[in-house]
Amino acid sequence: MNPAQPNTQAVAIKDTKLTKVGTNKQVKRWISDKTKVIDLKGRTVVPGLIDAHAHMVDFGRWLTRVNLRGAKSIREIQEKVKKRVQETPGGKWILGRGWDQDRLAEKRYPTRWDLDKVSPHHPVILDRVCGHASVANTKALELAGITKETRSPLGAQIDKDPRTSEPTGILREEAAMNLVWGKVPEPSEEETTDICSLACQKAVEAGLTSVHWLVNEPIEIRILQKLKAQGKLPLRAYIVIPVEYLPCLRDAGMSTGFGDHVTKIGSIKILADGSLGASTAALRQPYSDDPSTRGITICSQKELYSMVAEAHNAGFQLALHAIGDRAIDLVLNAFERALKQNPREGHRHRIEHASVLNKTLIQRMKKLGLVASVQPHFVVSDFWVANRVGKARARWVYPFKTLIRGGVVTAGGSDCPVELINPLLGIYAAVARDSFPEERVTVEEALRMYTVGAAYASFEEDVKGSIAVGKLADLTVLSDDPREVAPSKIKNIVVEMTVVGGRIVYSRR
Repeated sequence: MNPAQPNTQAVAIKDTKLTKVGTNKQVKRWISDKTKVIDLKGRTVVPGLIDAHAHMVDFGRWLTRVNLRGAKSIREIQEKVKKRVQETPGGKWILGRGWDQDRLAEKRYPTRWDLDKVSPHHPVILDRVCGHASVANTKALELAGITKETRSPLGAQIDKDPRTSEPTGILREEAAMNLVWGKVPEPSEEETTDICSLACQKAVEAGLTSVHWLVNEPIEIRILQKLKAQGKLPLRAYIVIPVEYLPCLRDAGMSTGFGDHVTKIGSIKILADGSLGASTAALRQPYSDDPSTRGITICSQKELYSMVAEAHNAGFQLALHAIGDRAIDLVLNAFERALKQNPREGHRHRIEHASVLNKTLIQRMKKLGLVASVQPHFVVSDFWVANRVGKARARWVYPFKTLIRGGVVTAGGSDCPVELINPLLGIYAAVARDSFPEERVTVEEALRMYTVGAAYASFEEDVKGSIAVGKLADLTVLSDDPREVAPSKIKNIVVEMTVVGGRIVYSRR
């Protein structure tokens, strides 16, 4: 990823940085009797891979809960829940994530009544794979006080049976989901610390040296600092914080960049809409497979104007979740107004996901100097896109090549646990996509998303993202060169070693 030195044979590391990059002969001069020498025997080294969008605590929790990823039927969901019920003391919560109604044989959402058959006494709540919808059983709904009289919260939806008005158990978007999740006992700080450590370990095993860490609660920041102080944090964290905590950060005199290259305050996150999978992404035109809805806007244009201006004026980078074209338009309006009222060079504000686009929206993003923080593996997982939005709009869903050609800096991430944490899966998806092959990118372009692009998105391209003298010694060792294998084989490449700041944090051997 270094244009001045595209390929090389060896690197020398001193302390935490790269001190020499060159041929074997050039680097051998740096070897002394105190030098640790690692011969990779021809394997491939790339800059330390960066995930620009990961929910790390949710990832750790997913690793310990009922895993419904890939479930092929409601019966399979029931069997997994039943097994966990048999292992769980009476009355305790059963928590899970990963179902996708489009993958189920029944081709419908699971309901409270499906869950009641296997868990009549344990409260159950299971998140859809995207995290923008949940299904809860009757016991959970009772604990939350949700009945046929309960109204849907603003910016969310409680699904109800059209004949009886009884809640079906499906809750869409955070305000509705939290009616139930709010009744789940909070884990202790020790339990959350263990979850964070587990997620970090899995991330470095996947070759990641940095993550843009989307937090849910302030406790996560405290845990990150504790792990760092104890020398137990194996990767770097650029911390993305919900907008409700903006006043606390501002009053403490913090802004984007506060911290160091291990843990650093990053963006302020705002949700503008939901997800395509849950049919809650805000579209300009109705959904093709459900013309009764255009999705959900989490906040109004006026609210976006206010929140974006407040964070922008306080010196923060913004990361706005916007998937549908209607939501992206609202977000762009807010950025345009904030930058007109208070011009600020180098703000690097971000749109997270930026899924349903068109030429005009992309041109506006470029003009505003926005970063597109995208998740390439959605191309594989969202196999149903053409049905959901129609073929014409599907052409402009995840248009990575057009974004790059249009001059929009594009950073790659997983949205884990929505997708698996492995960045090679994202690189594979971007390079080998079957749908709309005109949007395929080259291996170099895909790698750039997870290195230079992601480093730029966190204002760190001067120390991360490429292998160059003076940069942090963050390196990912791969079994094969992704440029030399068939595109379909990229997903099979194995991470051999992960190095962060000159320290080996993972080795397969």
